[in-house]
Amino acid sequence: MTYRDLHEGWTLSAVGGTPVPVAGVAATVPGCVHTDLLAADLIPDPYLDDNEVELAWIGRTDWRYETTFAWSGAAGERVELVCAGLDTIAEVVVNGTVVGATRNQHRSYRFDVTALLRPGDNSIAITFTSAYTYAEGVRDALGELPNAYPQPFNFIRKMACNFGWDWGPTLVTAGIWRPIGLHSYSTARFDRVRPLVTLDPDGNGRVDVHVDVARVGTDVPLLVTARVGALSVTGKVTEGADSAVVELVVPQPARWFPRGYGEPALHELTVTLATTDEVPLDTFGRRIGFRTVELDTAPDEIGERFAIVVNGEPVLVKGANWIPDDSFPTRVDRARYAARIAQATDANLNLLRVWGGGLYESEDFYELCDAAGVLVWQDFLFACAAYPEEEPLATEVEAEAREQVARLAPHPSLVLWNGNNENIEGWHSWGWRPAVDDRTWGRGYYLELLPKIVAEVDPTRPYWPGSPYSGSMDRDPLDDRYGTKHIWDVWNRRDYTGYRDYVPRFAAEFGFQAPPTFATLRRSVSDDPLAPDSAGVLHHQKADDGNGKLARGLAHHFGPAADFDEWHYLTQVNQARALTLGVEHFRSHWPVCTGTVIWQLNDCWPVTSWAAVDGDGRRKPLWYALRRVYADRLLTVQPRGDGLVVAVVNDAATPWPADVTLVRRSLTGEPLATHVESVRVPPRSVHLVTVPERLAAAGDPARELLVASCGQWRRALWFFAEDRDIDYPAPDFAAEVTPAEGGVTVTVTARTLLRDLVLQPDRVDPAATVDEALVTLLPGETIRFQVTGLTTAAAAELTSAPVLRCVNDAGRLPR
Repeated sequence: MTYRDLHEGWTLSAVGGTPVPVAGVAATVPGCVHTDLLAADLIPDPYLDDNEVELAWIGRTDWRYETTFAWSGAAGERVELVCAGLDTIAEVVVNGTVVGATRNQHRSYRFDVTALLRPGDNSIAITFTSAYTYAEGVRDALGELPNAYPQPFNFIRKMACNFGWDWGPTLVTAGIWRPIGLHSYSTARFDRVRPLVTLDPDGNGRVDVHVDVARVGTDVPLLVTARVGALSVTGKVTEGADSAVVELVVPQPARWFPRGYGEPALHELTVTLATTDEVPLDTFGRRIGFRTVELDTAPDEIGERFAIVVNGEPVLVKGANWIPDDSFPTRVDRARYAARIAQATDANLNLLRVWGGGLYESEDFYELCDAAGVLVWQDFLFACAAYPEEEPLATEVEAEAREQVARLAPHPSLVLWNGNNENIEGWHSWGWRPAVDDRTWGRGYYLELLPKIVAEVDPTRPYWPGSPYSGSMDRDPLDDRYGTKHIWDVWNRRDYTGYRDYVPRFAAEFGFQAPPTFATLRRSVSDDPLAPDSAGVLHHQKADDGNGKLARGLAHHFGPAADFDEWHYLTQVNQARALTLGVEHFRSHWPVCTGTVIWQLNDCWPVTSWAAVDGDGRRKPLWYALRRVYADRLLTVQPRGDGLVVAVVNDAATPWPADVTLVRRSLTGEPLATHVESVRVPPRSVHLVTVPERLAAAGDPARELLVASCGQWRRALWFFAEDRDIDYPAPDFAAEVTPAEGGVTVTVTARTLLRDLVLQPDRVDPAATVDEALVTLLPGETIRFQVTGLTTAAAAELTSAPVLRCVNDAGRLPR
C-alpha cells in the first residue's frame, strides 16, 4: 500500500472572461483561488481597505486547476484518487475522462482511476463551478427561504461565512482546499475505522473498534488488530464480509479530564489490517482518551438543567465560540491552531464551541484540544437560515454528517454535537413561518436525521438539537429555565447591564463589540487620519449599525469620545467591561447557570467585532478580562435585591478558606467603612457574602468605591456611579522603563486612583506585546507591565497617552 501526494505542478485558469486575465497561473495545493491570485500578484490583498468589494468577481467565476504527473504502477493494484476536500462544485477529469463530481466542501471523495492511469505522464483537471451559480440554481428550483443575510449559503454545503457575516468579508472561495493524492493498494484497505471509547462503571476502559474495509478482487478472511499500550486484541473480517468489530478492554486506564478537573491523559491506539498470514495491508492510528460524557437535562424546581458532565462531575463551562480563523482556511496550519488554543487556555477557557456557519475543523484542531484538555462543542454546519430538506441537499447532509461524526469519534475533547445555530430560534421568533409556509426548513435534520446518525455512528456522545433551544419545540427557545440561551438584545438594543436580567441554564452566546488592536487596524486600513467613521474603518465594521451601537454603548457609561484614540480605547474598555459583567453575573448563579460561552474567541480577518483575539492574532483588552473572570477562583460584587453581595466563586477542586475584606473608600484612598468576613467555600461552589448596608450605600457616589479583596490582587471593585458621573482625579503616577529579558518592564506607581490602565505597545511596534491590561490601581499601588519585543529606546512612548492611558486621563471625560 502506498500513498502519494499530488500537491506539485498545479496551474490555475479562469473559465470564461474575468477582469484580470488568469491562465496557467502557478497554484498552491492545498489552497484556493484567492490565495493563488494573491501569490501571483494579480489581485490586491482582500483584507486591506475595501479591496474585498472589487474582488467579488472571483466568487462569480468558474475555475480550473490542472496538473500532470508521472506514473508507473504495479500490476494487480487498485489506484484511487483521494480528494480530502474540494471547495465545492467540482468536476474531476483524469486523462480526459470524467471520474466524478462533487458538491459538498465538508466531505472527502475517492475515485477509482486504476483503468485510466498509464505509464509516463498523466493529467488531472478539476473544474469548479461558481458556488453562486450552483446555490442560486438550487434556490430557484426549490424556492427562496429566509436567512439572516441576502446570500444563498443555505442552498449549498459550503462554509456559510464565505458569503459574508456580521464580522466577516464576502469572499466566496473555490479550490482544492485539503490534501489530494493517489492511494494504491492490493487485497484490501481500511475504508473507515471508528473507535468508540468508553469507561465501564468499574473504571476499566473499553475500545470498540468498528472497521469497514474495501477489497480488491478477493473475499479472503482478514485480521484486524487493535493495540493500546502493551495490550492488543485481534479479530477477523470473515470471508466475504466488509466489516468487523474488535473489542479491547484496558484495565483502569488513566482517564482524560478537562482543564481544571485533572490531566487530559491520552493513549496511543493503533489498528492494523493484515492477511491471515500476517502480511500487513493498512494501519490506522489515533490518540484516544478514556472518559465518560453526559448531558444532564434532568427536571428541577426551576425547569430543566443543562450541564455537561464529564467523568461523573458537572463542569462549569468557561468557554468561547470559535469561528474559522481565516476566510482562507488553508492558511491555518497546526502552529496557528496551537497559538489560538494556547490563547484560549491562557485565558482560562475550558471549552470552544465550533460554530455552525464555519467548518468541521482539521485533525490538528481536535488533537490540540485533546492534548490541552479543552472541551469541544461541535455544531453541525447550519446557521442563521432555513435549510431545505429536499434533494440535492438531503443526501449531501446525511453523507456529510455520517463522515464527520465517524471522523471525530476518536477525540475525547469532543463532548457535544449540536444540531444548528439559531435556526430553531429563527423559526420561532424571526418571522420565518409565512415565508416558509408548508415547505421544509431544517426541522427534520435537527430533530430526526442528525440525532439518528449520532446514535448510530457515535452513541458515546450526547446530541442537542440546536442553540438556543429549550428542549421542546413547544417552548420559547430563549426560555431561561431550559436548555441553552443566546443573549443578543444586549448589544443590539440594550446596555450591557441588561445581562443581569437573565439567569439562563447555560449562556451559549453573548457578546459586545470593539475594534481590533491599533496595529491590526493600522495595517489593514490606510485611512489618513483614522476615524470611527472613516471609509476603511467603516468597511471593516460588518455589523448592522455596528458603530452606532458602539456609540450608544459609550453613551451609557462615558459620553462621546473626544477623538479617535479615545474612541478606540474606550470601546475596547466597554467591550471588556460588558463581558466581565455578564460572565461574573452568570458565574455567581452556579449551579443554576452551568456555563458561559462568550461570542467570540477569534476573528477571520482584521475587523471590528466581538472577538477577544483580533484578526492578526493580537489580544484585545477583552482577552485579559477573560483571564480574570474565567479564573478558578473569583470575587465579584453583585446586586441582589436592594443591596449588594460579594460572590466568592470557587471552581477549584479544593476548598477555599478566605478572609473577605470589604472597604468602602474615597477615590483618594481613605477608608470610610470596613467589614471582614471569614468564609470557607467548598469545591465547585459559590458562597454569597452580604455587604453590610453601611458599605453597600455611598455617602457620595461620585467620589467613592467599594473594594472587596482576598489578599492584594484577588479583588473586586464596585463603583457607585457611571464613569461620566464619577469625579475622577486627574491621573498622577510615576512610570519607569527598565530593560528585561526579551523586552522591557514598565513600572507604574499610582499617586491617584487609575482606573482600567492599559498599555498598548503595539502602537510603538506591531511586534510588541504586553502581559497585562485593564488594571485599576488604588493610590500607592504599583503594577509592572512586562513588554516583549521592545527595547528601552522606546521608553518615552511607553509612559504616556495614547500608549499608556486610563479612564480618568485628564480631559477625557466631561466634567
